[in-house]
Amino acid sequence: MTAANRHVAADLATADGMHPAPWPLLTLDVPAVLAAGHRPAPFRQFILKVHSRCNLSCTYCYVYEMADQGWRSLPKRMSSRMANAAVERIAEHVKEHDLAHVDVILHGGEPLLAGRDWLARLVETLHVHVPARVDVTVQTNGILLDLSTLETFAELGVRVGVSLDGDAETTARHRRYANGHSSYEAAVEGVGLLNSAAFRSCYAGLLCTIAIDSDPVATYEALLRFSPPVIDFLLPHANWDCLPPGTGYGDWLIAVFERWYGAPWQGTDIRLFRELIQLVLGQPSGVEGVGIAPSTIVVIDTDGAIKQLDSLNSAYPGAADTGLDVNANSLDEALTHPTTVARQIGDAALSAECLACPVLELCGGGLYPHRFRRGTGFRNPSVYCQDLLRLTTHVRDRVQGDLRRMTGIPEATPMARSPR
Repeated sequence: MTAANRHVAADLATADGMHPAPWPLLTLDVPAVLAAGHRPAPFRQFILKVHSRCNLSCTYCYVYEMADQGWRSLPKRMSSRMANAAVERIAEHVKEHDLAHVDVILHGGEPLLAGRDWLARLVETLHVHVPARVDVTVQTNGILLDLSTLETFAELGVRVGVSLDGDAETTARHRRYANGHSSYEAAVEGVGLLNSAAFRSCYAGLLCTIAIDSDPVATYEALLRFSPPVIDFLLPHANWDCLPPGTGYGDWLIAVFERWYGAPWQGTDIRLFRELIQLVLGQPSGVEGVGIAPSTIVVIDTDGAIKQLDSLNSAYPGAADTGLDVNANSLDEALTHPTTVARQIGDAALSAECLACPVLELCGGGLYPHRFRRGTGFRNPSVYCQDLLRLTTHVRDRVQGDLRRMTGIPEATPMARSPR
């Protein structure tokens, strides 16, 4: 742990007399892990928080509505000087690890509040200075998408993902302006423009946070209306100290899975289900939250701070902090931060309950922030453990059953787990 990391851990430890996350911040012995042979995987996905404010007030937002309110003291927009420093650090990391391809996600808040011209300059700077193929995506609520912005993105090869939670009724309940009005019509207008023939090549897909009070199949079919190339279904950020709103997420996802998997023609790719099927077939997962592949995501905030996965803000104030910044530190220094190491050592970071689970290789313990419990930290099962067990078991049994019917191979006797 660097001196900066130790300082952050000490600050957290003295805040209320009890450290919120002793594992991994205090008890994961990083030097011992490295000495035992762990080799950090370089970062390949760089999330740039280009604007720290938003033009919506969504009920479930982990940035503004949950534990960490640090956004209040951040610069609204990343300065050009800080953006250039971030690009320099990404380029340095790419050179150091000889990376051929990286992803950069322009995020917020609402990234389009940074302005079309500012974003265009940042994208051009990335392409000029980073010695690798750089795929840039903007993750937006869609409200500010217009013709001129999309023309600029199309010229620069920028892809656009839009957050949309289903139909008008669900959006009115959860994705609202600060005055309480629904954002649905404005978002639909933006998605419609993105889905037009002129800009379809920019369309990255839709991101839907599950509203447990909505009908799952109706939600899926409402999103299909916009012909997304891919849909990401996300569990609302929650943990053992901040429980999910409602129950039944496993059944909700199973209903969507059956509608999607059983259809004669699949109208879109659903990333969560595709990754689970790959895992069932013995292939590694390419996303965080299922499987046990190492995380290779790092965040750079509007003030230049190098941070962990930003959804850690849902756990406690400072949970995403590393004590590092792009002006003084390389991204390589973040590779030995205890949280980075914990997110890269696979099942060695999991609880005893997870290690004994029959679907460990599929579930992977769930998303890291969802494991948090104050006073113990992140070495716990996911707060969605039972939902994930139900979903992954269902997907495994469904896929394996179809394979047996197709091949005529009888059901195998369950294999004993190898000792760990």
